[in-house]
Amino acid sequence: MNTPLLQLTLARIREFYREPAAIFWVYGFPILLAVALGTAFRNRPVERIRIDLPEESASAISLKNTLGTDPRLDVVIVPMTEARNRLRTAKTDLVFTPGTPDTYLLDPNRPESVLARNAIDNVRLRAASNQPVAIEESMTEPGSRYIDFLIPGLIGLNLMGGGLFGVGFVVVDLRVRKLLKRFLATPMRRTDFLLALMISRLLFTLIEMVLLVAFAWLAFDITIRGNLLAFAVLVFIGGFSFAGLGLLIACRANTIETVSGLMNAIMLPMYILSGVFFSSERFPAEVQPILKALPLTQLIDGLRAVMNDGAGFGAIVAPCAVLAAWGLAAFAIALRFFRWR
Repeated sequence: MNTPLLQLTLARIREFYREPAAIFWVYGFPILLAVALGTAFRNRPVERIRIDLPEESASAISLKNTLGTDPRLDVVIVPMTEARNRLRTAKTDLVFTPGTPDTYLLDPNRPESVLARNAIDNVRLRAASNQPVAIEESMTEPGSRYIDFLIPGLIGLNLMGGGLFGVGFVVVDLRVRKLLKRFLATPMRRTDFLLALMISRLLFTLIEMVLLVAFAWLAFDITIRGNLLAFAVLVFIGGFSFAGLGLLIACRANTIETVSGLMNAIMLPMYILSGVFFSSERFPAEVQPILKALPLTQLIDGLRAVMNDGAGFGAIVAPCAVLAAWGLAAFAIALRFFRWR
């Protein structure tokens, strides 16, 4: 079918593959970024020590009060099933079950778990002279490593960067070179032009994700434990959402410096707040509704649910709805206010 939209999309694809530098930044750089960050963040720096106490324990409340005397410890009481899941997903550092003997459930590959055990021993030894021998259990379930937590964050990071830079920069570059002004003299529709940019970017994104996931599997033994189709749908809608945001940012920008500043103003807060390198749940409860409304937060949470928790379509309904809302709203606004020159 020889339609304007198809021809514009094919033209954008041909233009992209004729630029070796663009191929490197789209396909090579994300892998290099995964290598660097995956290696650097295999072990995270020591932070506040988080400890879960199973609510089934009769002495959980009194023990929480005892451990609470140490300001470094953040102690919560939750059901054992939830505590194990929180440990596996790096939302807590250790699960401590008091008894005779005591039981420490921890991940031996994370320094926080070892620090948490030592902190508990120190607090209790200060509170009593004699302590029973503790049993240490190692938790090495799939998806429990920090690198398993990190890779979905990097995938979300690449989707955001690819959508914003891959679309926004192209539009502004065409405007700076006066090419958009020439397009204005043609019978080409604005909708076809903008959709072609988004569709071509989504095609590049799907190839990029295949390469990145394959690299994560080869380098870090990371697999997608959940539904592959759900993963693909989430990646597609995430790419669409950020491509729409890229169009919105670039619809009026006249210089590369302007669009760069706008993109950084959007990307940098989400780097920190959306849980790329650590769980967004560490931020205060008062700001959680705002964080959950961010597209990158929803994307990363959905990716981790599918990749690490083995989830299916049920876990991506809410993330896809939020991402689609962002993408559709951004595209509609960009279409309304877009200018050719």
